Amino acid sequence: MKVQANSLFQEMQSLAQEAQARNPLKEAQNQVPQTSSSQFGELLSSAIDNVHNLQQDAKSKVVAVEMGDRRVSLAEAMIASQKSSVAFEATVQVRNKLVEAYKDIMNMPV
Repeated sequence: MKVQANSLFQEMQSLAQEAQARNPLKEAQNQVPQTSSSQFGELLSSAIDNVHNLQQDAKSKVVAVEMGDRRVSLAEAMIASQKSSVAFEATVQVRNKLVEAYKDIMNMPV
């Protein structure tokens, strides 16, 4: 699976904006200047939380279908499962790129 860096970055930015919109302490955060590293950490954390939520949603829908709950269709369960799979794969790709970048930086001559 090949993930485009620009689309992944845009997705992460939109997730960060969504997380900030849901944050009740947004006013307090606006008063304290943030560094780029803390923003990156928050962005990464919110992206991982989003993947976790997608996986939990898929798991609950699959269990509901297996238990015979008529409120959840098989199609909904499969779509949720595929969404969580794609999100997880994208997260693994980002992790791999970060590890690769870290190795490149550590191998640079000083």
